[in-house]
Amino acid sequence: MTLKFNLSSINEEKQLPTIKKPLTGREKTANIFYYGLRVLVILYVALLFLPGANPARITSKINRNLSLFTSGFFYNNLVNGLGRALTKGWVPKSTMLLVYFSSMFCCLGALCAGVGGCFSIGNNKAKRIGNLLTFAGGIVGFLSIQGISKAHQQLVDLVALHPDWAEKTCVIDPSGNLIFTILACGIAFLSIVTFILQPGPAKGEKPAVEAKFQLFLMFLPFILLIFVFSYLPLWGWRYAFFDYHAGDTLSMDKWRGFYWFTYLFKNPATSKHIGQVMINTLAMSGLGLATSWVAMAFAIFISEIKNKPMRAIIQTCTTVPNFISWVLVYAVALCIFSTDGFISSVFVQQGIWTQGKNLLMPGDHTWLKMLFWGMWKGLGWSAIIYIAAISGIDQQLYEAATVDGAGRFQKMWHVTLPELLPTYFVLLVLSIAGILSNGMDQYLCFENPNNTKYIEVLDLYVYKIGIKGGLIPISTVVGMLKSVISLILLFIANSASKLVRGQTVV
Repeated sequence: MTLKFNLSSINEEKQLPTIKKPLTGREKTANIFYYGLRVLVILYVALLFLPGANPARITSKINRNLSLFTSGFFYNNLVNGLGRALTKGWVPKSTMLLVYFSSMFCCLGALCAGVGGCFSIGNNKAKRIGNLLTFAGGIVGFLSIQGISKAHQQLVDLVALHPDWAEKTCVIDPSGNLIFTILACGIAFLSIVTFILQPGPAKGEKPAVEAKFQLFLMFLPFILLIFVFSYLPLWGWRYAFFDYHAGDTLSMDKWRGFYWFTYLFKNPATSKHIGQVMINTLAMSGLGLATSWVAMAFAIFISEIKNKPMRAIIQTCTTVPNFISWVLVYAVALCIFSTDGFISSVFVQQGIWTQGKNLLMPGDHTWLKMLFWGMWKGLGWSAIIYIAAISGIDQQLYEAATVDGAGRFQKMWHVTLPELLPTYFVLLVLSIAGILSNGMDQYLCFENPNNTKYIEVLDLYVYKIGIKGGLIPISTVVGMLKSVISLILLFIANSASKLVRGQTVV
């Protein structure tokens, strides 16, 4: 008997790994220029959101906290401080429209360059497309900056014709004009260089990006969001070291060093107030930690409901309150517990009370009231992650427990609960790290003169002294201390987790 092997079928079943050809010297040089191009593209996109580098601020009447991105997509914000100047004709409307559209096209050019930068990590075909996009983005950005420069020159010429308008127009040299011009020209130049040095795509080659780079590009927007909303605000910590008021400019003559860090503890009344605020914060956070297991227990019991329509209805009804703002929640509470609310009306009609009572006003048991409102609003939402974890439990564990004679509650106790504990401990450690962050909106809505002593948490205190009181340095100091303490608590809880469970979270 002779054996015949189909080599083609074997090769189809098991593909041999492809060996990448070594890069030539020309390709290595092109890669070096690509690194520079990507750096310029990142800077180009990042500076769109930096107010200090806004080239559209051609007059000091434009808000100094305005970024180029806002200037290009929100015309009302751009001309917000130019009402009288536009009405009187000191600043022509056509000039501001030129600034507006130039800023918009500059942002679009940055977007085009950013997309081209993403293509630059692909194969030769993708790199060619990326070169075209980055070149177009650089050219559009350069022309847009020239448009802003032209608008600036129009104001300068107007002031030269009418010297008495100088104080009315307040023309200034845009700080980011040169920076954006250099970036746009650099991007266009490097696009041409890399286009020449990079080998052309093979015939019929389609644009493609390696899987690892695809995952990186998918994660990139979230990295940017985290940077913009979590790390970029840390630049505001510098206000804690100056005598700063809203609208002022920082200068060394307003430098106060660590004065505001000690200011809170110099006044006995202020120190006592902060002490009460910390007690409220730790008490409400502690109650939240003590009842954090409720969401896990709720998820376990929901998963045990065999009637799927009923389970879906219960889960929906308990999840919907999370998407209702605290203002609406307070409005509902007012309709139920106020003097003219449902409960008071029923009790008065039944003769139990002689007159209606506002059950929201008393300051008794404020911590427990806030806990119950928070649990009602967030219980269903908090249970979602545990429901997802339950769906990932190996069903063979339940089958083995059934063979051993375990009932429903025994399965819950010996299978479901142990499988959920790792998830619970991770969330518990994160909650401990955020023990000083209770949020503000719930307590701001339910606050009244009777319960303000027990409801004022740290976030609400920062809002009052920073926004309402105008003491921005003090609110910045409190925010800094809160962040540092939260970070310390995170590492302490992580170390405790390693000692107790043998596993770390971070």
